[in-house]
Amino acid sequence: MTLSKRLTAIAELVPDGYDEIWDCCCDHGLLGIYLLKTAHVNNVHFVDVVPELMVKLENKLRGIALNKGQATWQVHCKDVSQLSVDHSKRNLMIIAGVGGDLLISLLTALLQANNTSKQGDIEFIICPVHHCYQVRHECQRLGLGLVAEKIVCDNNRFYEVLHLATHSKQPISATGQQMWCLDNIEHITYLNRLVAHYTRMQQQSQQGYFQQALNAYNKLLN
Repeated sequence: MTLSKRLTAIAELVPDGYDEIWDCCCDHGLLGIYLLKTAHVNNVHFVDVVPELMVKLENKLRGIALNKGQATWQVHCKDVSQLSVDHSKRNLMIIAGVGGDLLISLLTALLQANNTSKQGDIEFIICPVHHCYQVRHECQRLGLGLVAEKIVCDNNRFYEVLHLATHSKQPISATGQQMWCLDNIEHITYLNRLVAHYTRMQQQSQQGYFQQALNAYNKLLN
């Protein structure tokens, strides 16, 4: 099964050993199906709010031959923000392919609904389609810590993939820390695009937020 570079990068950040993996906003379920076949996980949940997609996906999953001992699966047609997890199990929630504002809203709702401060830990892998600087700031505010991160270029678009956890004590850098390899021409290209973007935004609005982001990314270049 062939995945896009973006989905492959996400899959590569998924370690073994989870009881439950939640493929949220799963669209056609390609990532979840890949993990269902390859990851050492007990159960994979496919979650999306579009009924037609979920019916097609469930029919597709029923036709997939799984070897004995492989993970089971469940399909949920519901709003991701309304999910609750069993904290006696190790859970990983993957949210990709959505914008920064929606992603922040989903993370906020999930952490509040699951009351992780009292019930237990939860882990996320996120891959926003834009606004990564803002997403990182909000993840800091929500009390999440970094586990791992990487940059991927897919069809000339750059994405940041972050593995986060409520139990991690490693701070989340607003501009990224582990993921940069400034000897890599793709990473330099991405960084220059970010600097150009925040330069335009700062010139248009003169907001301190954009200047702050611009200063932070320029530091990486120097």
